[in-house]
Amino acid sequence: MSSNPTPADAPRKRGRQAKMFAALSVPNFRRYVAGQSLSLVGTWVETVAQALLVLRLTHSGTLLGLTTAARYAPLLLLSPYAGLLVDRFHKRRVLLATQAGLGLVSALLGTSVLTGSVRLWQVIVLAVVFGMFSAVDNPARQAFVQELVGHDLVRNAVTLNSTSVNVARVIGPTIAAMLVSTVGIGWCFVANAASFGFVIASLLSLDVHALHPSAPVQRARGQFRAGLHYAASKTAIIRPLLMMALVGAFTFEFEVSLPLLAEHTFRGSETTYSWLLAALGAGAVGGGLYAAYSARTGVKRLTKASIAFGIAVGLVAAAPNVATAVAACVLAGAASIIFLTTGNSTIQLASEPDYRGRVTALWSTALVGSTPIGSPIIGALSDAAGTRYALLLGTAACLCAAVIGSWPSKPLCDCGVRS
Repeated sequence: MSSNPTPADAPRKRGRQAKMFAALSVPNFRRYVAGQSLSLVGTWVETVAQALLVLRLTHSGTLLGLTTAARYAPLLLLSPYAGLLVDRFHKRRVLLATQAGLGLVSALLGTSVLTGSVRLWQVIVLAVVFGMFSAVDNPARQAFVQELVGHDLVRNAVTLNSTSVNVARVIGPTIAAMLVSTVGIGWCFVANAASFGFVIASLLSLDVHALHPSAPVQRARGQFRAGLHYAASKTAIIRPLLMMALVGAFTFEFEVSLPLLAEHTFRGSETTYSWLLAALGAGAVGGGLYAAYSARTGVKRLTKASIAFGIAVGLVAAAPNVATAVAACVLAGAASIIFLTTGNSTIQLASEPDYRGRVTALWSTALVGSTPIGSPIIGALSDAAGTRYALLLGTAACLCAAVIGSWPSKPLCDCGVRS
């Protein structure tokens, strides 16, 4: 029997492809993603540059971990309250303010490096300020996606938005390596500062009449506690949050583990770190396209993704050379984006509009707010025992998260989310 596709298969294939990119049919979403994608390239340029700058100044994995922690500590402390702020104000206006603030911080750091006056304490202070703006920006960006496309397309929009993040992760390190080797680290921060202008331009160009805004929540007592209680009362929200907290603290510490793997384990150059990070992003792009194509959410899928992510990170830890580590990073990137988009879509679809800002803020806290806890541990463990053991700790975190996801209990609310 022939296995060649029949004419009837073509419409089905086109239908699946159209579904895969459905959110891009919304003009506002296209504009927003275009601006975000260009800005995210700048973000990854700065991410690479900051790690290399700290290593040049200190040559210490512990101090690299502490500097990374400084950048994300405000998210741990402020994100839950920032989520309430996002619920109370128009998200587009909040984003205009946070993007301008983030651009200013990057410009100040770039100026400090270019003038030769940069010191570690300056990097740490500006990292804290950057984190304060990010604490508000992250939940606002995530909650704004549904206002761009509406409820029916939110799963697809979240996945495509996450995929664009990882396209930037492929491009950004390459540009960073080129800038560092030609004009210097300082211009990486300047490039990121300029990139925030693309997001601001996209926000200003949106058709506000085509948005799907949720009404701002009126100020009242007990709203913060109400948000925590709401999240804890729903299985489709609390389990992904707990899983993300574990994985975010000990597995998603690639800003610390990968530069140390490149420099200390493989004795490579700054380009080696860029290759590892780009491979992670390339895998995430493929994983994101698969996630958009399959369009599944739920705790059960998240549990499977957590196991796959842990195995892939274990392969990175066991890689005998740079080439195999790059290949393993591709697998880790694919598993990571499936884990992220599944968890993010699950909690957004499970939450009511009045609570969405607070719920997505808790997700941001679990994802990047946990970094101040995990990054110093990963850095210190790398210095004490080696980066391979630090990566294996990430594997263990993924497997523990899978236990949380598969722990038997009666669902409190299925909230229309497939598990």
